[in-house]
Amino acid sequence: MIKSLRLIPVFFLLSLPLSLFANFDFNANCLNAYKSIFELKLGNAKAYIATEKKLRPNNSIIPLLENYVDYFTLITSESKADFDRLKGNKSARLDKISDDDEKSPYCLYAQAEINLQWALIHGRYGEYFNAAMEIRKANNQLLENNKKFPNFQLNLKGLGLINAVLGNLPDGALKSTLATFGIKGNLQSGLNMFEKLADNLPKSTYDPFYEEVVFYYAYVLTDVAHSPSAYAKTMKYTERIADTSLLKSYLQSYVCIKNGHNDEAINILAKKPEGGVYQPFPYLDYLEGIAHLNKLDLSASTYFNRFLQTNKGVNYIKDTNLHLGWISLLKGDKSAYSAYISKAINSGYTYNEKDKQAQNEASTPAPPTDLLKARLLFDGGYLSKALQTLVDNKASDFATDKDKTEYNYRLGRIYDDLGKDDLALTSYQATINQGKNLKYYFASNAALQMGRVYEKRKNTAKAREAFNIAIAMKNHEYESSIESQAKAGLRRLAN
Repeated sequence: MIKSLRLIPVFFLLSLPLSLFANFDFNANCLNAYKSIFELKLGNAKAYIATEKKLRPNNSIIPLLENYVDYFTLITSESKADFDRLKGNKSARLDKISDDDEKSPYCLYAQAEINLQWALIHGRYGEYFNAAMEIRKANNQLLENNKKFPNFQLNLKGLGLINAVLGNLPDGALKSTLATFGIKGNLQSGLNMFEKLADNLPKSTYDPFYEEVVFYYAYVLTDVAHSPSAYAKTMKYTERIADTSLLKSYLQSYVCIKNGHNDEAINILAKKPEGGVYQPFPYLDYLEGIAHLNKLDLSASTYFNRFLQTNKGVNYIKDTNLHLGWISLLKGDKSAYSAYISKAINSGYTYNEKDKQAQNEASTPAPPTDLLKARLLFDGGYLSKALQTLVDNKASDFATDKDKTEYNYRLGRIYDDLGKDDLALTSYQATINQGKNLKYYFASNAALQMGRVYEKRKNTAKAREAFNIAIAMKNHEYESSIESQAKAGLRRLAN
């Protein structure tokens, strides 16, 4: 359980005179609002903010807290309508803060936080120019604040996020726009900043900000760095967060699912806190569906259907219909499979990589059930069961080049995670040979994984060769993500 938040005004936090912080007062009321936000009790947070507005209407922490509420509203709802409704709030909040006390470390920090939150949201909707402008502003504000207030630890949170994300950003509109401003990140520097904060905040007066640091650190470890330590570190750092936090349930279940700890994810989601006090979060139903299907539990359809019924957002609609199609396929219901595949193609949006991939997969012939079972079981971390579905087959048993390539790829991933490196490398090479000219991601990702195996073996020449093979393959699924990970591998080898 997290230690109770110490209700300390900012002037005590920084041991500076009250007069310097008259309009940036992170008092007990604001800290309660902030704590409620990071438990996803947004209604409670709004009530605390409303009280603070009545008591101290000129407190410039208020616009920052209001922006947090909007940010988590958008993250949990994924609603384009909410986005269009709320994005107009940004300018007025920044105006109020920028006109306030520049001698406070919270002046530039609060502006940077608002810019950074909106950058992340704009990026979700493909508005990369707006996101780039906001990242540029946030970066400049945090660097300036760090010069003015080098002991203000919270600067590292935003700088860590910017460094990590920009340091591993795939080639594209956002990266090229930021490059014109001379803004480049460094993934390892970002990770180091987060690690330092996560270790040190609980021992400092900045303890109330711990949950936010862990929220971003878990995201960077899992989705940006694709770190092999993402599971261990996320579980370690979330342990002291209260079980009343729905955000804790989300972080832990997400990292478990992404790293093959499937039964643990199911257990966490089954015990997640519930009730009207919490912000609706349909994505957790989607995650629960994924976790159940990964162990071939076809009752997963219950969770996927609940997600579609309660979801007001634009993401994961195609992917959910694809998964419902797979359930029908595993049940032998080809008619229902075709209906869901049609929905995966014709409904939903493609803002999200998962939905882009779902549309691609829905446009190809149905996968052989053995390959589908192996894929799902592997994703759940059920490696022996996944291998068992494939051992009685061989590549030549499959009719298409796609299926032959996928067979070798699935074997390679399973052997890799079982620690059978030589068998994994053989299967990865067969994947590359078979699929290097196909539009599917199997060959390129096999080269990436091969590079990691050789990197682990400290065979630098072979690792570099494999990473370059992954980068050289073009016009396939997940191209930018695989390429960015392979380039990160080359950077590691150069150090």
